[in-house]
Amino acid sequence: MRLEPIINSLLDTDLYKFNMDQVIFHKHTDLSGEYYFRCRNEGVVFTQEMYDEINEQIDHLCSLTFTKDELDYLRSIRFIKSDYVEFLRLWRPIRDYVETRLTDEGRLKIVVRGPLFSAMQFEIYLLEIVNEVYFRLKYDYMTLRRAAEERLNEKIEAFRNGKYTFSFAEFGCRRRLSREWEDEVVRRLATETKNCVGTSNVMLAKKYGLKPIGTYAHEFVQMYQGIDSIPLAYTNHYALEDWYDEYRGDNGTALTDTVTTDLFLLDFNRAMVNNFTGVRHDSGDPYEWGEKMIAHYKKYDADPKTKLLLFSDSLDFDRAQAIYEHFRDRAKVSFGIGTFCSNDTSEDALNIVIKLQTVNGRAVAKLSDSKGKEMCRDEDYLEYLERSVQFRLEREKDKR
Repeated sequence: MRLEPIINSLLDTDLYKFNMDQVIFHKHTDLSGEYYFRCRNEGVVFTQEMYDEINEQIDHLCSLTFTKDELDYLRSIRFIKSDYVEFLRLWRPIRDYVETRLTDEGRLKIVVRGPLFSAMQFEIYLLEIVNEVYFRLKYDYMTLRRAAEERLNEKIEAFRNGKYTFSFAEFGCRRRLSREWEDEVVRRLATETKNCVGTSNVMLAKKYGLKPIGTYAHEFVQMYQGIDSIPLAYTNHYALEDWYDEYRGDNGTALTDTVTTDLFLLDFNRAMVNNFTGVRHDSGDPYEWGEKMIAHYKKYDADPKTKLLLFSDSLDFDRAQAIYEHFRDRAKVSFGIGTFCSNDTSEDALNIVIKLQTVNGRAVAKLSDSKGKEMCRDEDYLEYLERSVQFRLEREKDKR
């Protein structure tokens, strides 16, 4: 390797990976999946040098196992169960599950295939590797680091002088400039402001005594599309039921937009409204979404002031402050802010993702509340899913 190892701990990932994996470990070990990498930026070219480094970093990742200290930390998280921790004692990333390729045009291809309980864990690690390799080998890293430091200083000062008053969690793992820079960002935001309430990065939460934050991602709802017995338009229902059965309200912020928020609300009934502590926004207009959620809570006689509205869609601090001021007197409001914290430099950040695309050989997809955020390799399936969702929405429109 030309670079130092990028991943040195299997805790260097988002908490929701463990949350989702625990449910899969207990309920769905028969599922297998395929994850595909995509760079949404136009004109990004990966060189052969970058490609070789990425592969060597993946090799190193797959040499790691959880240490006793790391397992003990996971066990200390209230809702992580001992049998799942024992499974992690035996688990390691398997290199054969990851296929990489570089096209003649410099496009990076990555596919992860394997049992879902194992394949799903690669996402964050691989994105951390790809992002750091790209920025270290394409640019002068110290120039980027100095720009990031200047901007972080300005952000911290804006919290200190009262320009920003909202609370947030750092969600910057997947698109961070580097491991050492995310470490510095989390340390400074947590110690130099009173507004950073935690981080999604389990390793950094452990290191700095912060709250690890996260519930589930789109892939958790998507995986139910691959189960033959579940109608496509009812995947939220089964996902919510399994999540509550696993956590009993102890880990309860629901993501609303995997197959549109309107469909989610049909399944977010009185019992679920009471059982979940809040909801997370990740696409569509945040103001429209927040108003819709407040109205939904009132429909079921739940006080919105007791429920969390967590916003996490491509936020910067100015947007977060405006959203906070709009909703702060009517609900609990917080934010998950990623790239703006961990990779705000003089160069544009990469918009890279690794998304679940098949489960047990069947296509799956995210519809989202924003056009352009869909990712599906089977256009016929995507159209079928859209029709299924629309059919149920029309059939049950009086319930909304």
